[in-house]
Amino acid sequence: MYLTKFPSEFQQALPILQQIKANGYEAYFVGGSVRDFLLGKPIADVDIATSAFPAEIKAIFPVTIDTGIKHGTVTVMVDHVGYEVTTFRTESGYQDFRRPDQVTFVRSLTQDLQRRDFTINALAVRHDGLVIDKFAGLADLKAGKIRAVGAAEERFHEDALRMMRAVRFSSQLDFTIVPETYQSLVDNRALLEKIAVERIHTEFIKMMLSPNWQRGWTSFLASGLAAHVPYFAAQRLTFPDFAQGPTTILGDEAAVWTLLASCAELTEGQLVTMLRQWKTANQVIAASRLTYSFSQYLRQEPQPSAWALYQLDETVLPRLAQVWANQGWSADFTALQARYLELPIHDGHELAINGAIVMQALALKPGPVLGRALKLVEQAVVEGEVENQTAALIVWLRKRLPDMI
Repeated sequence: MYLTKFPSEFQQALPILQQIKANGYEAYFVGGSVRDFLLGKPIADVDIATSAFPAEIKAIFPVTIDTGIKHGTVTVMVDHVGYEVTTFRTESGYQDFRRPDQVTFVRSLTQDLQRRDFTINALAVRHDGLVIDKFAGLADLKAGKIRAVGAAEERFHEDALRMMRAVRFSSQLDFTIVPETYQSLVDNRALLEKIAVERIHTEFIKMMLSPNWQRGWTSFLASGLAAHVPYFAAQRLTFPDFAQGPTTILGDEAAVWTLLASCAELTEGQLVTMLRQWKTANQVIAASRLTYSFSQYLRQEPQPSAWALYQLDETVLPRLAQVWANQGWSADFTALQARYLELPIHDGHELAINGAIVMQALALKPGPVLGRALKLVEQAVVEGEVENQTAALIVWLRKRLPDMI
């Protein structure tokens, strides 16, 4: 099979392939970029594999960066754009189930492709558009199948994270994991405990943010992988499989964690503990905590106060609408969002006064009284008790000052 037309991403990198070939070596576009182009999906990164060894690549191109030269990867710079060029290699001795003990550079494309995880990722494209398919990856692409290259058990023992990648690709591509690969995933699921939390976290979130996340999630639960990931295993959490009925796409990572916390009926403290065990970024922890806290409040108070809405930021209500839709809960999030947008202010910095103005106008000194005054006037503005104008706020505060001292 030949490609009749290269995507622009390949076209821009084509001179690299041609220059490598001109120097007597082989070079191909490989991996996910080939898969995604053939599926009509956007291409994220263009990876190039070559028979040239790293030193030979560095001799061909004037500007290179030793990105991962130990594993055969050199970044070639062309017009200020970097392309990773990796030497064909074989790997052996995966004693820790995640990194090869030995990497050997080879000249054979077939040897390089047979170490890859799945057939749909073991495709290569030559400079003239010829698609190299040694493991029936094209047939699996057409059939919507995820199949390990060669023996699935060998691939999973080489890198146990590939089990998470299987369920992630199932979500992203809406593909089915073939029975023999799935069974091997079930048989080897405990190996996932050998993998760094950060790597599992990346694959898990990619899976959950995919359009067909319920497919990957169902496999994640049914295969038993969930019993070998942080927090889920120790707490023996119970989750729905979401396989029945429609599901809504989750917009960000905080939506994922809010949904799971809601399903497992966690406390806010348990949510934070879970996220820390998953090595989650502090910003995501804060967003998840805020969203989950308001979700619990909204369950009790369907008509939240203006002050309660004010505690949010602009991302919370759209995020919570996704979460509630997946749980079959209902609320008028359109109306809530309209109320939020209509608040007089959305941040204390928008107040028409500040600490310096209040101290000067009311002869106050820095301290608890000043802090209480600013918080009270902030809430009064939010609740429409006083207009957000400097003079009006000073008058309002002066009347209430005796009660604050």
